[in-house]
Amino acid sequence: MSTNKLSSRLYPSRIDLPADARTKIVELLNQTLAATLDLKTQVKQAHWNVKGADFYQLHEMFDEMADELEEYIDMVAERVTALGGYACGTARMAAASSILPEYPTEILEGMEHVTALAERFAPYAKHIREAIDTTDELGDADTADLYTEVSRTIDKRLWFLEAHLQPAEIKSENGSTAAKSQQKVGVR
Repeated sequence: MSTNKLSSRLYPSRIDLPADARTKIVELLNQTLAATLDLKTQVKQAHWNVKGADFYQLHEMFDEMADELEEYIDMVAERVTALGGYACGTARMAAASSILPEYPTEILEGMEHVTALAERFAPYAKHIREAIDTTDELGDADTADLYTEVSRTIDKRLWFLEAHLQPAEIKSENGSTAAKSQQKVGVR
């Protein structure tokens, strides 16, 4: 059976959401599960391979981020099954269904990893916000609430990543401010 059929499989359930709504919600949750699994492994890739002057700080931050994502993986998968669906959570399923780009393997330096992760957290955050609206429109306030919880953490982590990439302002002796050049941010 293909992942596509598995991602919308429903078992009989007494939950009071209509089957057609549950099918759509389960498909969306499985897409989120794939992206969350993929994002966690990409964060771990950065955690294991980061080098440079910020090594320790970034190594620790990336590990915290991966731990948070692990919790969300479990929450999302359990919500799929609570709705009578089949959680598609293997590494191969995630790789086949993730909305995220592949992680670059040629990078090592800390800020390169920070940039790569920010470029993955941003579309993931957008997906989560869109899922809040979709599940709310389908009448599933509980899943919308789950997505809202995830959204708060993901936005905070994106902020942490981007804060590493944004130039700091410094005050000169005459009171004027200037941006201290660190690295260009690839924001469009």
